[in-house]
Amino acid sequence: MSDSKGTPPKPTSAPDLDILGDQVKIHPGGYIEPPAERDGSHERNLVENMARFRESPLDFLREVSLHVSGTGWRAYDDIVGQPIYYPGFTDRMKSAVLSTPILQEKISELVERRLAVEEAHGLLGSDDKGYGRKRALRKAVITQSLQEVADELTDKMICKFESKRFIRGAYYLCTQLLTRAYHQGIHVSSEEVLRLRSVAEQAAKRKQSIVFLPCHRSHVDYVSLQLICYRLGLALPTVVAGDNLNFPIVGQFLQNAGAMYIRRSFGDDALYTTLVQSYIDTLLKSGYNFECFIEGGRSRTGKLLSPKFGILSFILDTILSGRVEDAIICPVSTQYDKVIETEGYVNELLGVPKKRENLMDFLSASSVLSLKLGRVDVRFHEPWSLKSFITQQLQRFSNAQRQMDAHDKASNVRVRILRTLGYKVLSDINAVSVVMPTALIGTVLLTLRGRGVGKNELIRRVDWLSDRIRAKGGRVAHFAGAPTSVVVERGIEVLGSDLVGVVGGLPEETFYAIDRFQLSFYRNMTIHLFISEALVSAGMYTRIKLGGGPDNQRITYTALLNQVSFLSQLFRGEFIFPTEGLSTNLENTLNGLEKDGVIKIRNSSTGAIETVELSDAERACGRENYDFYCFLIWPFIEASWLGAVSLVGLTPPLGQDADVWLDAKRAQDMAQLLGKTLYHQGDLSYFEAVNKETLKNAFQRFEEESIITTRKNKGPKYNTTTMKVTSEWMLQRNSETGKIIPEGRLWDFIEMIAHSRREGKNRRDGATVSTRVLSLADRCGRELFEAVTTTTGLESLDENESDDKMQSKKRRRPTTINTRSHL
Repeated sequence: MSDSKGTPPKPTSAPDLDILGDQVKIHPGGYIEPPAERDGSHERNLVENMARFRESPLDFLREVSLHVSGTGWRAYDDIVGQPIYYPGFTDRMKSAVLSTPILQEKISELVERRLAVEEAHGLLGSDDKGYGRKRALRKAVITQSLQEVADELTDKMICKFESKRFIRGAYYLCTQLLTRAYHQGIHVSSEEVLRLRSVAEQAAKRKQSIVFLPCHRSHVDYVSLQLICYRLGLALPTVVAGDNLNFPIVGQFLQNAGAMYIRRSFGDDALYTTLVQSYIDTLLKSGYNFECFIEGGRSRTGKLLSPKFGILSFILDTILSGRVEDAIICPVSTQYDKVIETEGYVNELLGVPKKRENLMDFLSASSVLSLKLGRVDVRFHEPWSLKSFITQQLQRFSNAQRQMDAHDKASNVRVRILRTLGYKVLSDINAVSVVMPTALIGTVLLTLRGRGVGKNELIRRVDWLSDRIRAKGGRVAHFAGAPTSVVVERGIEVLGSDLVGVVGGLPEETFYAIDRFQLSFYRNMTIHLFISEALVSAGMYTRIKLGGGPDNQRITYTALLNQVSFLSQLFRGEFIFPTEGLSTNLENTLNGLEKDGVIKIRNSSTGAIETVELSDAERACGRENYDFYCFLIWPFIEASWLGAVSLVGLTPPLGQDADVWLDAKRAQDMAQLLGKTLYHQGDLSYFEAVNKETLKNAFQRFEEESIITTRKNKGPKYNTTTMKVTSEWMLQRNSETGKIIPEGRLWDFIEMIAHSRREGKNRRDGATVSTRVLSLADRCGRELFEAVTTTTGLESLDENESDDKMQSKKRRRPTTINTRSHL
């Protein structure tokens, strides 16, 4: 961002881009070329300022006619990639999928298994006369039935690139709708686009697929990458989408635009699993581009989620098996000034059940199309070969391991390659992500101690944060040399008055956070850049919160290393850490903080770090930079502490069987209810700590540490998960009073987390707090045990009732038969 007072004149319309060979040039015909970027950025807006009928009828009709007639790039004829959008594409693809060897082998296997079951139950006896003929006839019937099921499933699953006229109209319609919501358009880097196009040309010659792996924050993600590929003349990718989006009208539209619908869960359906593998094999073998979201579902918290390995596993198997030679991986970052769904995300994170998508909700969402939500920023990491990545990873193992384990889906080698692949993609996405102005503003507002902040101070902290992001190797969005004051004003306008408030009538405009929960979505977009500094600051806080002079707040390197190691393990599944190792990362972080003037390090005579403390300069400025790092991580520490405290309530009451399995979902819901209560009573500082996603991650981490154990239970309608605290971590009760005793391994674990929690007024008397929190956790836990007892009783009643109904049916059955006989 520049401090320049002047702003360049705004063009009346964004330039068209002509893509000729490997060159991207501005097309002057009918458009005004914008002035050169003052900050030297190489960004282009691909879809800004399309004509509106009410404002300019002639320009609107002109644009429509250009799309209908397919003039220039709109024709979508000479694309880079394999041919798509021609009559018969769907039938050709379906035939190729159904004829794959792995699918036919699986159908034959399922047929034989079915025949074996029928023979075991006496439905097909080997001693029967004409057994061979009957078996062959039955085999043909079952095979035909499975082929029909596979044909129907394939038709519902595959995308249907049939009509070029359809995709021309779809591009124009989606662009019109998108630019009404995101009025500043879609921005891409010209340099990255040129590189991507060059890679696409080479991949097309080798008949290789480009596998786009974007992050996922909004349903708009589906649209933005398709628009970019269409505008740049690249073959549209087939996009993996959940079948929840396959509702009337919209579902068919998306399927014709490239959506591939799959179930949210495959369960034990071997045929469906093999069918998905067959489709992916066919796409990659034929060189069609492919797209799936590395996080699986949309991130409701704003930061990257842990990778989901389902579709990634299919892609890896395609290469490992040798069915496809290679594929090109392209991680993609999509950032927004404002995400349309954030309000809905808050409701879901607070426990409101998610509504299934339907046409009426889609139509009612049209109100967002009149909003001014800023811009969408899409960045492409440098593509790389999946085959080369696998080869590099296999070299880390011995020859015996490579030969024995590489193709075994349950092998340690394959699992490690898959996990490394997933986290490498996440790291690449973070590397190219652009921090938007709304994320800067949200981060600053939520990392200040005061109720609000003056405009000048807000601008100063945004400048500081921008500099820190660039120093960490991150990227800040370019805004054509506009001064920071203008960028901040635009960002606050985009966030809206429901998120950021302003106090008028004061000597200086003062801004404050209204909806901190929703604003935390934007703060979390920056936390990955400062996670190491945040953990170090939280580790130092164990001494700094004691107060007193510098000597009292100084922490030894050993104590700091222990606390940072504990927190790193606690958040292992929540954040992506540098790969150099804990000790190296800690030393690098400390040296960086010392260079920035935040801390002061004292070394021994041998040069080893002995102690760490706040620098004099940091104390003089009111710890504003140190506090910034603490405020980033404190909500996550609070959530982990809350999850651990909720486990205290899972201590069985006196007289209760210790081997009681509780419903895992109810336990997490009860933890959320406990958190809401503690927040309103002052024992929890951050309301966003009660969000469902972070608590879910905490429980998963507890399971990995064997604090809790879970098991899957198959039910008649749906599967459930139950859990309990392991005996080694279970707290004990007083045999006389029945109260939980705050001692033991779990309590020590909770205290270890609490050392880095933000100190609050109500938490300085530890004994009072422990008594109150324990009592409340115990009360919530008792409700879970009562629910188990009630459910068990109801199940017994249901079984008795079912037995009575069965006996009644048996008594009635002869009467029915006699009646039929008489008639």
